[in-house]
Amino acid sequence: MDYVITRQEQGGNAYYTLRWSPFAKADKYEITRSVPAIGGIAEIYYRDREGKLNLFCLQRSWYGGLRAVLRERCDPIIEKDPWRLSILVKWRDRIYYRWTNSESFADMADVMYFLVETSCAGAGGETSHRFDRIFVKEIDAGKLVTI
Repeated sequence: MDYVITRQEQGGNAYYTLRWSPFAKADKYEITRSVPAIGGIAEIYYRDREGKLNLFCLQRSWYGGLRAVLRERCDPIIEKDPWRLSILVKWRDRIYYRWTNSESFADMADVMYFLVETSCAGAGGETSHRFDRIFVKEIDAGKLVTI
């Protein structure tokens, strides 16, 4: 299965479908072997003591590719941001990630805007300004579906 972002347009609206990769435990060697060096969006989570996955990083990658961005965001030796570093250190054996590919920078802008606004309204960011409204459906490789 391809883990890609697809788009359909209708009446000035964009309908995106995100097909996420399966969740994987963060390991820099496994990321190097299994994550492609292509553009896309990645989410990084930590699993708390109750077993709940908590999103702590939503990242778009274009030039460096998903592999590079995930290596940097999941490796406490490389991570520069103090807040993300504190999460990586505290939950070091409980970090998970998933990703989806896109060959369109504009599509990634729309999807990132939607995801950020959904989880943290008013957080900012911009769409591609191509559509009146944006809708996103997420399909997890583990059969978890959100609308």
